[in-house]
Amino acid sequence: QGKGGVLINTASTAGLRPRPGLTWYNGSKGAAITLTKSMAVELAAEQIRVNCLCPVAGETGMLADFMGEDTPEKRAKFVSVIPMGRFSQPSDMANAALFLAEDSSSFLTGLAMEVDGGRCV
Repeated sequence: QGKGGVLINTASTAGLRPRPGLTWYNGSKGAAITLTKSMAVELAAEQIRVNCLCPVAGETGMLADFMGEDTPEKRAKFVSVIPMGRFSQPSDMANAALFLAEDSSSFLTGLAMEVDGGRCV
């Protein structure tokens, strides 16, 4: 139905800034970022933009997989490396995805957008 479109993948800040003990996760997210960039180059001529979101640890079902038992001490340790001082929320990801899908970002492709409160700075 015409030309153009937008694809938005999800990776992680772990694909940009790997963490010890998570080689399997770091590698898979790094691959998702490279896939995004490769697809961006392949599909640009058709005006299809391809970007990915790279969230930091957030208030999702996956948090326990990384943090273990949810305690105030563990939460404080995780949040201490996020300059904005909080976990990401699903709405942070949704808002970033909406921005990348809008016409106002029509010249952005191949981007690995860090939705991380400054974690990767």
